[in-house]
Amino acid sequence: MAIVDNDCLTQSDAAILLEGDGFFRFQKAVELYNKGIVSRIIFSGNVIDKDYGSFPFEEVKPYLLNGGVPEKDIIHEDGSTNTREQAVEVVRMAMESGWKKLALIASHEHQYRAYLTFLREVLDTKSGLILYNAPVRNLNWFVDSGWGYRFDRLIAEFDRIEAYSAKGHLANAQEVVEYQKWKESLLDV
Repeated sequence: MAIVDNDCLTQSDAAILLEGDGFFRFQKAVELYNKGIVSRIIFSGNVIDKDYGSFPFEEVKPYLLNGGVPEKDIIHEDGSTNTREQAVEVVRMAMESGWKKLALIASHEHQYRAYLTFLREVLDTKSGLILYNAPVRNLNWFVDSGWGYRFDRLIAEFDRIEAYSAKGHLANAQEVVEYQKWKESLLDV
């Protein structure tokens, strides 16, 4: 987890803003865009379940626009309904578009599974994509955000990690270490 939690984020082709967690994630995408770290924002997902914090793209998009991101740099990937499908769709989109680097944005309790899921797809497709972690930080663990306590969501993540692992949807620890070594070796160039 420590390797996934600390990443050397560099200029990337896109921020992948995973849907979910209400309006807590978009600020990180806007921040990365406004700092020039990412060239575009991909809002990934098409689940609408406000009781779980999954708001439709049409409700999140105005926040991106008001944050200074021009409409031409906002893309909605709307073919996915879970993290695995998001990884498949976004990696396919990146390969078709010729993107090389992606910054993955999720809330800190979801980042670990999201990263391992996306990395599994990067490795399986042999895309050569460079995937960076850019988790949202400083979110309260014990405040009900309208869809439960973040700490309870973390506990649920462990069950999801187990289920995704059983299906072969996650990169394993050795793959993460080797990928991170490769990725960090590119920083010396």
